[in-house]
Amino acid sequence: MVEVTIDSIRVSLMSQHRVAILKDEAGERYLPIWIGPSEADAITVELQDIEMARPLTHDVLQTTIADLGAAVSHIVIRDLRNDVFYALIVLDQNGQKLEIDSRPSDAMALAVRVRVPIFVADEVMDEAGIVPERDMEEELESVDDASLSAFSDFVESLEIDEPDENPDE
Repeated sequence: MVEVTIDSIRVSLMSQHRVAILKDEAGERYLPIWIGPSEADAITVELQDIEMARPLTHDVLQTTIADLGAAVSHIVIRDLRNDVFYALIVLDQNGQKLEIDSRPSDAMALAVRVRVPIFVADEVMDEAGIVPERDMEEELESVDDASLSAFSDFVESLEIDEPDENPDE
């Protein structure tokens, strides 16, 4: 399994959906997961320590788990089938491990509240993880003068008239 953190929650310009961007703690891979606006808000509220007048659904879940004598151990984004991610909330109740099926967005909203690790199955990260392209600056630094020679030759061949200094005269 790969441990990840929530790098950011991004807003799609095309829809009301949000994207949770999970970052591999040990590498440069990222895992984008589309989530709904309510779940995005629930994650963001907790990450930004915003006080709510009334408990949100994930706060109620946190309280219920604790009142039943259990504790969240961690969550796992365990599977990806037909472009749908599946997660587990892993609980410890009196030494017994319980796994509860969950949407990744709900599991993440709970994980940030109880401050437990988020893991992604290796197969899921291998299939859907992405490595961002290098920075443009790095790209430009790697370009050598020889690869620009055609462009330089073209620029030098241009005959550009100098503009008149006083066009009104």
